[in-house]
Amino acid sequence: MLNHLRCWSASAELLVNNAVWREEADACNRIGCRMYRIIEARPAGLNIKQFVIEAPRIARKQRPGQFVILRLHEKGERIPLTIKASDPVAGTVTIVVQGVGKTTSMLNCLEAGEFVLDIVGPLGSPSEIEKFGTVMILAGSVGTAMALPTAKALKDAGNYVVFVEGARSREMVVFEDEVREASNETYIMTDDGTYGEKGLVTAKLNELLSAGRTVDFVLAVGPVPMMRAISQVTCPLGIKTVVSLNSIMVDGTGMCGGCRVLLGDKSKFACVDGPEFDASQVNFEVLMQRNAIYRDKECESLQQFEQHKQEELGQLRAELAAKETELQHLRTEIDDLGTTSEARHV
Repeated sequence: MLNHLRCWSASAELLVNNAVWREEADACNRIGCRMYRIIEARPAGLNIKQFVIEAPRIARKQRPGQFVILRLHEKGERIPLTIKASDPVAGTVTIVVQGVGKTTSMLNCLEAGEFVLDIVGPLGSPSEIEKFGTVMILAGSVGTAMALPTAKALKDAGNYVVFVEGARSREMVVFEDEVREASNETYIMTDDGTYGEKGLVTAKLNELLSAGRTVDFVLAVGPVPMMRAISQVTCPLGIKTVVSLNSIMVDGTGMCGGCRVLLGDKSKFACVDGPEFDASQVNFEVLMQRNAIYRDKECESLQQFEQHKQEELGQLRAELAAKETELQHLRTEIDDLGTTSEARHV
């Protein structure tokens, strides 16, 4: 009887210790006991950089059209970035960043082997994928990276995909090979004519429509004025047109209201209801006004960063290195707790 009680007591202690260890491990996962390592970082165009980042959970769940919100450091701003690709086996996601403000410019200074503090996702509603017929995708420069996963999915669904990529100049034309692979018909447009055809994406759109091409669905991804111009062409013709809205975001869960967009007389949140919306319903004027609210502050912040770039990058790298050391110690403590708990009763 005494031996049975001792065995029961030992088993109970093992269960308690294992429960404590599991609780600690779960807490570690919840609070984020690891940062997000940059596996690959390479230039993709003028002020445009592609990153492959270790994020296994996001990689397993991501679908075309969804995005992440990224934060570089504890006091950093949160920026939304569309997922260009994911590899569930490798546990990585690919994002493309154009350096237009302080945070994106700072991010583009990081290299493989360094870390990003936070990445949350996948966020937003996935793209609508079905067989429409002839699909036309019009993307402006870095918007090409955002449109690529949707283009691939639409082609796989049996659509005939016409992809029109626009950029200001040759240096900003990105992922041309991938665009050609993801589409049945490809056109490259540059504002200055240094590559492809000279003109805006709307010029090619008008040309194809004027030639009698039937288009069943249009996806526009890029600067707001470009998307508005496209919708002004397609919507009066009754062509179903979807735009991907990159409005200001903070939390990405619909709580802050910062990404509010007007669709007719209704308000929607780009982070949870979008980011893709029916172009015929979008109030582009209000969207542009909201996007311009912090423009002066953004320019001021970028100027200050450029003046103190090395100092700020040094602080960022030191902070991230210290954080990684702290998290390594925490992971080691939790692993040791689990090992000790199990070894004690072997």
